[in-house]
Amino acid sequence: MIGCMLIHGYTGGPYELAPLTNYLKENTNFIVVVPTLPGHGKNLALDDVSHEDWLNTAEETFLQLRKKVNRIYLIGFSMGGMIASYLAAKYNVNKLVLLATAGKYLSFKQIGLDMSTIFKDGVSGKLNENKLFQHYKTKRGEVPLKAHIEFIKLVKKTREYLNEVDNPVLIAQGQLDSMVPYQTAYYLAEEIASEDKEVILFDQSKHLICLGKDKDVLNSIIYRFLTKAQAPV
Repeated sequence: MIGCMLIHGYTGGPYELAPLTNYLKENTNFIVVVPTLPGHGKNLALDDVSHEDWLNTAEETFLQLRKKVNRIYLIGFSMGGMIASYLAAKYNVNKLVLLATAGKYLSFKQIGLDMSTIFKDGVSGKLNENKLFQHYKTKRGEVPLKAHIEFIKLVKKTREYLNEVDNPVLIAQGQLDSMVPYQTAYYLAEEIASEDKEVILFDQSKHLICLGKDKDVLNSIIYRFLTKAQAPV
């Protein structure tokens, strides 16, 4: 039996990975789990949570899944990719997929610019055409400064484990990603110790790669990577 755990990004939730999650459920017999990290989801409550809470929740979910399966795959988006790398380094994981992974800090400047664009589209009556707004319009709650600091702490801690990842790795990144620049994919490939690793760039994708124009191709590539037989050790 194969288990597959997907981990969402900072200030996000399982909905960021929904197309990929549904694709895997429909096309495989994997046991698929997608935990919601503390304080995350569509109703944000990040005032009293720490990066350790996020890591512990992901690790507890992973260990519960591991009890049910004999092979396990990890998929992480953005901050979730760093958490997935941390777990892959710490435990015996068969395959790892990193999507728009925040190997360096997110560009909070870019986040501010995106919010400015949403404001301008609101003034001009074009919010229905703003895909970023449409994605986040159901999200409630504010992101306190403390949460940003906890995010930075998490990236710092998990980066130290990248050179201990030795399982097959697929790294996917959107070339239009302004929050996590696509060059970060190459940084991850350099830092990760695995000899079996591949970087794929998508020329029509922004940060929300699982929801973007390339999502169908992305789903197919991930499916092939996960279902491809591994060479015997």
